[in-house]
Amino acid sequence: MNHTNDPLESQPNNPLHRVKLSDILEYLVEKHGWEKMAYEININCFKSNPTIKSSLTFLRKTPWARDKLERFYLHSISKDN
Repeated sequence: MNHTNDPLESQPNNPLHRVKLSDILEYLVEKHGWEKMAYEININCFKSNPTIKSSLTFLRKTPWARDKLERFYLHSISKDN
């Protein structure tokens, strides 16, 4: 049975499909570090005593910041390939 309205089935070409925000953040911190991330995405949670937990809290509440993080992630993984 194929459910075309199933969100897991409807985004086969979305590179962020099934990628957790925490995984994106951890990847970027490991690859670039907090300082580079603060430079690329000018938000305080990356500048002032940054942690994964506090950054996730902010990003989950702030769509424009999450969008910037996701774009930076896509740019970063495209350079890896």
